[in-house]
Amino acid sequence: MYKIIALDMDGTLLNSQKQITPRTKEAITKARQQGIRVVLATGRPIEGIRDHLAELNIQSNDDYVLFYNGSIVQNVGTGEVIHQDIITGKDAKDIYHIAQKLGVNTHAFSQPLGLITPQNSRYTEVEATINGIGITEMDFDTLEDDHPIIKSMIIDEPEKLSAAIKQLPAEFYERFTIVQSSPFFLEFLNPNSNKGVGLKAIADHLNIPASEVISMGDAGNDLHMLHYAGLGVAMGNAMEEAKAAADVITLSNDEDGVAVAIEKYALV
Repeated sequence: MYKIIALDMDGTLLNSQKQITPRTKEAITKARQQGIRVVLATGRPIEGIRDHLAELNIQSNDDYVLFYNGSIVQNVGTGEVIHQDIITGKDAKDIYHIAQKLGVNTHAFSQPLGLITPQNSRYTEVEATINGIGITEMDFDTLEDDHPIIKSMIIDEPEKLSAAIKQLPAEFYERFTIVQSSPFFLEFLNPNSNKGVGLKAIADHLNIPASEVISMGDAGNDLHMLHYAGLGVAMGNAMEEAKAAADVITLSNDEDGVAVAIEKYALV
C-alpha cells in the first residue's frame, strides 16, 4: 500500500486554467481518508501554494510540503523546516553574468527580499503573477557574496532559453542542480537540493520507504522524484524526458490525469 503521494503542481495537479478539478480533489480526499499523505512538490515559493493547500485541507501538523524544487521542505502546520539547502549571492551574481553573456534574462529568490531581478521582463512578471508576489528590481552586483539565495533562474522565450542552455559552462553542472521547470524557466539550485531529495527527506522523517511512495510530474524538475519514488507517474502532457523517467504514464492535466492515477494505483 502506498503511504505518500507527491504531486507537482503546474502541469500536473493544476489544469491549464490553473485549477484543481472536482474529480482530482475527490481522489485526493479519498486517498487522505485512507491515511495516505498527499504532498505538494513544487518549484513555487510557499506563497504561491497556500491557497491550494487550503483548498485541499492540507494544513495540519501531520502534513508536509516541499517547495522551491525541494530546496526547502517543511511541516505545513508547525512551519518546522526538515530540509534546507540553498545557494548564495555569489552564485546568483555568477548566474546573472552568464545570463548577460548569453543574452537571456534572469531572476532569483532571495530569502530576505523575495523575488529579485536586475531587470524586469515578461517571465519575471509571469513568476510574480502565478505566485501572487511582488518584484524587487536591484543590481545583482550589489548582493553580498553570502546573501542567502534560495534559487536563481535564467528565463526567456523558449527558443532563446534553449540556445542559452547549450552554451552553459560545464562547471555550472558541477556547482548546481540545474532543472528545467518549463520551456521558459531554467533553475539553479544547491547541488544537494532537488525534488527527489526533498521527497526523501519527508519519507525518511516519517519512516516510510521509497517503495511506498508515488510521485507525479510533467517536467525536468520532476525527474529526481520520479526516479526516487516506488511508482513514478508522468502526465500525458509531460516532457519526453519526464515520460522516459517514469514507470507509468497517466492522462494529461486537462484530462484528470492525477485523479486517474490515484484511483488506479492508490485507492483500495
